[in-house]
Amino acid sequence: MDASSSATLHPYWPRDLLIPTYVANDRSMSEILAFLFSVSGVFLLATWLVSGQKGEQLGTWRRLAVCWFAVCGFIHGVIEGWFSLYYDIIPGDQSFLSQLWKEYSKGDSRYVIADNFTVCMETVTAWFWGPFSFWAIYAFLTNKPYRFVLQLIISLGQLYGAVLYFYTEHRDGYAHSELGHPVYFWFYFVFMNTLWIVIPLSLIVDSWKQLSAAQSATDNNGSMKSKRK
Repeated sequence: MDASSSATLHPYWPRDLLIPTYVANDRSMSEILAFLFSVSGVFLLATWLVSGQKGEQLGTWRRLAVCWFAVCGFIHGVIEGWFSLYYDIIPGDQSFLSQLWKEYSKGDSRYVIADNFTVCMETVTAWFWGPFSFWAIYAFLTNKPYRFVLQLIISLGQLYGAVLYFYTEHRDGYAHSELGHPVYFWFYFVFMNTLWIVIPLSLIVDSWKQLSAAQSATDNNGSMKSKRK
């Protein structure tokens, strides 16, 4: 078998990509997506119920933000954590999470070839924004004064990573996906990653408003005390 024929024994783009250790998934797309969305849904529902016990302390918007951090904690800490640890064996590994990454790689083959950027970016995401997301849940549920600082830090990190993720692939000419494919390109690559731009951006604006209001209140209190003196 020549190199050109062996290079196409996988579903990834570009089609001449060499992945000598690749083993096809024995799990279907539906099984993998059902796992991802059902477990994410469990995290979301559980956090929604727990946050509801705080009464009027957390409004609907705030509870949704806390639920977002729960889903982020699961995806960053577990799924992306797996990639950060086992990226070098994923193409030939049949563990469930490795198969999940092989499925996702149909939308971005940088993951199945352990591209330097994706390995570095996902490692930072897994080991910082994963634990920080669970810390943010705790901070909001217990009304910690640093909760919006934590929200700002996490959201800035997520936004920065997502922008670099899209921009680096744009500079590569979208070579690592089947451009225009309704599932692999538009759903896996574009939609799922755009969430980590739109939602963090809204939380950054929210943090800005909350921290600015707190600083204004501090400044006003300082002015009042000075006048009394």
